[in-house]
Amino acid sequence: MSSNLYIPKTCLQCGNLFTARTTVTKYCGDNCAKRAYKARKRQHKIEESLKETKEQQVLQKVATISSDSLSNKDFLSITDASKLIGVSRWTIQRMIKRGQLKAVPFGRKHIVARQQIENLFN
Repeated sequence: MSSNLYIPKTCLQCGNLFTARTTVTKYCGDNCAKRAYKARKRQHKIEESLKETKEQQVLQKVATISSDSLSNKDFLSITDASKLIGVSRWTIQRMIKRGQLKAVPFGRKHIVARQQIENLFN
């Protein structure tokens, strides 16, 4: 079944005039359709990359804010102490076990005084 429609249109990819046989035709031929598809995919990849970059920047800002809040605390949990020094939680727990750090149990957590950590480096 063929269409009796002859609609003059302009190709969205190359800008050439062509005669479309349907109302939804956007491109003058298969090559222009393929090029437009590749351009859409390329643009989508760029947008995704920019989105990931923005998300990473937000995460870095959050990490900076959380590290600033650690510097204001007088008492730190083992996790906070490990983030402040830049070591693992297990290293802090080994230091407590060896007696290098004094930790006080507080419920299910152990709290380390900030002064204890500063004394390690003095």
